[in-house]
Amino acid sequence: MRLAPQPHTPCGPAPAAVRRPLAVLVALLGAAPALAPAQGLVLQPSLTLQELPAALRARLPVTVEGARIAGRVDERLDVEGGAVLRRHDLVLRADTLSHTSADDTAIAQGHVRVVRLGNVYEGTRLQLKLDTFEGRFDDVRFELGRTGGQGEAARVDFLDEHRSVAHRVRYSTCPRPASGPWQPAWAVTADEVRLDMASDTGEARGGRLEFQGVPLLAAPRLSFPLSDARKSGWLPPTLNLDNQSGFETTVPYYLNLAPNRDATLYPTLMTRRGLDLGGEYRYLEPTYSGHLRAAYMPNDGLRSMDRWAYAVQHQQALAGLNWLPGAGLRLNLNRVSDDDYWRDFPRTSVITNLSQRLLANEAVLSGGQGDWSYSLLAQRWQTLGAAPSIVNIPAETIVAPYDRVPSLALRWRPAPWGGALEGWRLSTDAELTQFRTDRTPVVWDGVSAGEQRSDVNGTRTLGVLRLSRRWETPGWFVEPSVQLHARHYRFEQALGDGRRSASVVLPTAALDAGLVFERATTWGGRALAQTLEPRILLAATPYRDQRLLPVYDSAAYDFNLATIYAPNPYAGNDRIADARTVTYGITTRLYAQDSGAELASLGVAQRVRLREQRVTLPNETALATGRSDILIGSTLHWDRQWSFTGTWQFNTEQHTSVRTVLSARYQPGAYRVLNVAYRNNETTGARSRLLDIAWQWPLVAPGGPMPSAVPGQALGPGRWYGVGRVNYSLLERRVVDLVAGFEYDAGCWIGRIVLERLQQSASRANQRILFQLELSGFSRLGSNPLQALRQHIPRYQYLREDVDPPSRFQRYE
Repeated sequence: MRLAPQPHTPCGPAPAAVRRPLAVLVALLGAAPALAPAQGLVLQPSLTLQELPAALRARLPVTVEGARIAGRVDERLDVEGGAVLRRHDLVLRADTLSHTSADDTAIAQGHVRVVRLGNVYEGTRLQLKLDTFEGRFDDVRFELGRTGGQGEAARVDFLDEHRSVAHRVRYSTCPRPASGPWQPAWAVTADEVRLDMASDTGEARGGRLEFQGVPLLAAPRLSFPLSDARKSGWLPPTLNLDNQSGFETTVPYYLNLAPNRDATLYPTLMTRRGLDLGGEYRYLEPTYSGHLRAAYMPNDGLRSMDRWAYAVQHQQALAGLNWLPGAGLRLNLNRVSDDDYWRDFPRTSVITNLSQRLLANEAVLSGGQGDWSYSLLAQRWQTLGAAPSIVNIPAETIVAPYDRVPSLALRWRPAPWGGALEGWRLSTDAELTQFRTDRTPVVWDGVSAGEQRSDVNGTRTLGVLRLSRRWETPGWFVEPSVQLHARHYRFEQALGDGRRSASVVLPTAALDAGLVFERATTWGGRALAQTLEPRILLAATPYRDQRLLPVYDSAAYDFNLATIYAPNPYAGNDRIADARTVTYGITTRLYAQDSGAELASLGVAQRVRLREQRVTLPNETALATGRSDILIGSTLHWDRQWSFTGTWQFNTEQHTSVRTVLSARYQPGAYRVLNVAYRNNETTGARSRLLDIAWQWPLVAPGGPMPSAVPGQALGPGRWYGVGRVNYSLLERRVVDLVAGFEYDAGCWIGRIVLERLQQSASRANQRILFQLELSGFSRLGSNPLQALRQHIPRYQYLREDVDPPSRFQRYE
C-alpha cells in the first residue's frame, strides 16, 4: 500500500500564510531565491509515494510545519511547537527546529523523531549540515521496519553522505516495552560500529553476542554487509553431538568470489575422528552452471585411514554444434573413499541420499530437434558394501548394478497422423548399450538350484516400435496398441549353453478401454458428483525363452493400482513376460460440485492370467493360470482437517492380506499436524509390520484454548511445541528410527532440542543430539535440526515462515 501525504494542521495558533507549505523552505536545499509574496509555491496533491533515485530525491523541495515559524529566508529559520520537516519519504519531527543558511546547518532538539524508508530513529538532539551531511545524533533509539529490529546508541556521528559512526551500540529483535527499561533476551553490542553506504559494508569493533546476560560470542573486529548482497566472512558455527564421531564443531567461512561464483569452507573438528575439511564451490554462467562439494579427513582417528568424498553437478548448453542440434551436457559424479563411509558419515552434506549406498557417476550428452531426440550416456556405479558375486550374498550387502559404458539412445516421437490414419501415432526407440560389472562372472545352465541368471558382461542392441490410437470422449475411451520389441546380445563370456550371442523378438498387442458414468448426489447436505469408472486391459505376448539371458536393467514393477494396467509386469528391457492376461477394475470418485475437488475415491482391480507365465526374473517361480491378488485403494479428503489413504493387496486363495498400508492425517490448523501410518508386508523374505507416527503440536494445558496463528510468528510468543517421528517395528517390538524433541518460541528467539536415532543395520544405530538457538531475524547457533524435521515430519511448518516484508512506506507519517 502506498500512502499519500495528507495536509497537516500546526499545533497552536499561526497565520494561515505560515501554516501552508512555505517557499522559504527551498533554502534548506541550499537555494535561497528572493520570492515576492505573490509568488507562492503551489503544491499538487499526489496519490502515490513514488520510488525515486537518490540524486532526484535530493533535489526535491523541503516543507516545514510548526506552531510558530520565525526568521529570514536567507539567514535563519526557527520552528517551534511540533516542528515537522518533510522531503519526499523523509519525515523529521522535533520540539524545535532551526536552520542557518550561512553554514546550511539544521538543529533539531527535544523528542527528535526521524522516519525514512520504514525505519524510525529517535533521540534528544540532531545537528546536521545539509550540504555535506556532517553532524551528530545524540541518545539514539531506532527500529528497523524490515526486520523489526530494535536498537540504541549513545551517539551517531555523520561523517558525510555515505559514512557514519555509532558509539556504544546495542541491537536486538526483542520488542521494546511500552514503559520501563529495555532488557532484551538477546542482544548484539559493540563499542563502535562504522557504516559505509557507498561500499555497502559495516564494521563493528568490540562486538559481543549475549543471551540472557551470558556472553556467547565475541569478536574484536567484525565486518558485515549492509544489504542482502553477498560478502566474504565467517558464518555462525554449528555444534553437534554424535555417538560415533563425538562432539563436532563446524565454523564455516564464506567466499564471495564474483557475482556469479562463490565458495563455502566447512572445517569440522570431531573429537573422536579428527579434522574434516569440507567445502562447496558454486558457479553460474550464461550457458553452464553447477557446483562441487568435497570433504577430506586425513587419518580418521577411528578407522586409521584417510576419508574423503566428493560430488560434482554440472549442466551446460552446447551451442554452435550444428551436427548435434539442441545439445546439452550433464555431469553427475559422486564418490567416497570406502564402503563404510555411509555408516560413519550418514548425514554428510557432500552427497545426498548416501544411505541408499548406490553412488551414480554419469555423463550425459543429450539433445534433439523436432520429433527426434538423442542421448549418449556413460554411467558407472560405486556400490558401498557390494557383494563380490551374486552367489551366497552375505547379509547387509547389496548387488551392484551394471555400468553402462556407454549407452546411445535415439527416440522418434512424431505427431499423430492425419488423413485416413488420423489419430494413429507411431513411435520408435533405439538403443545400443555396453554393460559391464566388476563382479565375478557367474554362468548357470538354467536348471541348477532353480537359477535362471547369467552374470556376464555384454552389449545389447535394442529396438522398440509402437503403434497406437486413442479414441476418447467424456464418457469413454478406447486405446488399441501394438508393440514390437527386438533386442540382440553379444557376450564376453559364453552362456550356459555355449552361446556368445542371443536375439529375442517379441510382439505385444494390447487393448485398453474404460467407461465413465456420472451422477449428481448429496451427502450430509453437500452437493456432490459421483463417478463410476470401469476399466479393462487385454494384453497378449507370445513366449520366448529368456532364462539364460542376463538381467542388465530389468526389475519387477511394484504391484499397485497404476502398474497393474501395464502389459508387461517388468520394467527395463531384459525380460518381456509372455502374457495372455485380462486386467479389470472399477473406481468410484466423489467430487464437490462447487469446487471440483476430489473428496473420496475407492478402486478395485485384479489381473487374470489366461495361461501360465513362464518368463520370470531369477529366483522367481512361474505364475500359474488364474487370478492375481486383488488390489484395493481408497482416499478420503472430506474436509481440510482430515485425510485418509489406504491400499490393500489381498490373496484370494489363502484369504489373507499380503500387503496393507493405512495412513491418516489430522491437521486442524497451522502448526498442528498428526500423521499415523500402519504398514504390513507379509511377502516372503520381506516380512515387516511397522507403525509410523509423526507430529508437530503446540503444548497447551488440558482443556485450554488453542491459539490462533500469527503471520510469520507461528502461534505467538511463549509457546512450546512437541515435534517428532517414531517408526516402530511391531514384529521385533523395538524402535527402528526416532526423531523427537521440543521447540520453544519466545518471540524474538527460538530454542530447539531434538534427538535423532537412525537404524543402520540390525545391530547398529547412529544417534545424535541437535540443539539450536535461533535469534529471530539475526542468526542461528548450534546444530540445525530443521532439515531432519522437514524430512521426517510430513507437513512440518517452520515457526518463522516467510512473509512479505512490510512496505518501506508503511510507516509514512
